[in-house]
Amino acid sequence: MESAATVAKELGNWREVADFYRRASELYIECGRSQPASDALAKGARALEDALPEDAVKLYIDACETLEEDGKEQMAFDLYRAAASVYLKIEKYTDAATVLLRWALAADKCNATHSQCKAYLSAIIVYLYAHDFQQAEKCHNDCCQIEAFLNSDQNRCANRLLSAYSDGDVEEIKRVAQSSTISNLDHAIIRHARKLPMGDVTSLKGAAPEEEPLDEDDLT
Repeated sequence: MESAATVAKELGNWREVADFYRRASELYIECGRSQPASDALAKGARALEDALPEDAVKLYIDACETLEEDGKEQMAFDLYRAAASVYLKIEKYTDAATVLLRWALAADKCNATHSQCKAYLSAIIVYLYAHDFQQAEKCHNDCCQIEAFLNSDQNRCANRLLSAYSDGDVEEIKRVAQSSTISNLDHAIIRHARKLPMGDVTSLKGAAPEEEPLDEDDLT
């Protein structure tokens, strides 16, 4: 099946590429082999990134779920990051942030605290890049319900960034974007962070944030 998918790729038959890799994955699942099943979906996703990016993301997410169903969350991290990167390329920022938060949840399940905190900060940066300060702030408030994030370098960085936005301080935003904490994130996130702020932030100065009830089930 994977050989057939390779031929379909060479011929540019992108729908067939996805179908063949999905079928290969199903056959591995039938044999109880979650890792090769996930790998087949990931290969399909990589093949489709340029031609059918949204289909590629679906394959990446399915690959993640295949691993998670077998208790292998940590092996899904790179796939979540790849899916988020594809969404960023096609400027679907809310979807990218959602994928990053799913990565954080997977990291939480296997006690990968550092990855979890990086994923949360990355999601906040993506919302800011989309010039959605309110959603970035809500995301930050939700993330702060997680003790591991609350006491992290990533939270301190997020606080500085959001405070700079609240103050309308463009120079401070740029300084934070150059910080070592952000430099340790994925390349796609770093590229977007270094372009902050997007749009006018002076209108945010002195604006009172809207309070929303916290959903404790959101991120735990």
